[in-house]
Amino acid sequence: MKKQFRITLNGKSYDVEAEILGEEPAQAAPSRSGGRPARSASAASPAPSAKSAAPAAQEGTVPSPLAGKVVSVDVAEGASVSAGDQVLTLEAMKMNTVVSAPSDGTIGKILVAPGDSVEEGQALLELS
Repeated sequence: MKKQFRITLNGKSYDVEAEILGEEPAQAAPSRSGGRPARSASAASPAPSAKSAAPAAQEGTVPSPLAGKVVSVDVAEGASVSAGDQVLTLEAMKMNTVVSAPSDGTIGKILVAPGDSVEEGQALLELS
């Protein structure tokens, strides 16, 4: 179902049409461009994928919980860690997020360095 709205921002008015998702339209309303029905959002093509996909975390790796920048790597290769131990710190939107070991193990290869940008789900380090 589509509804018309008038929104005023900084003293300037805009007329917009919004589609309410999850409701069946009563009938297809003609668009303002030649009388054809407007294309629904569900018929839109999927969003393009990321330009350079980061390697996804696999079994035995610690994944990034969010996209951000590596502030510090708080462990060294070969170090023993327990579940919940801090292994890395990320920054996103001016807030630091501590990444913890998901299980007991030994740090294998560290896959990132301070200053690196990471994507959500990207493998940060190997844990065995």
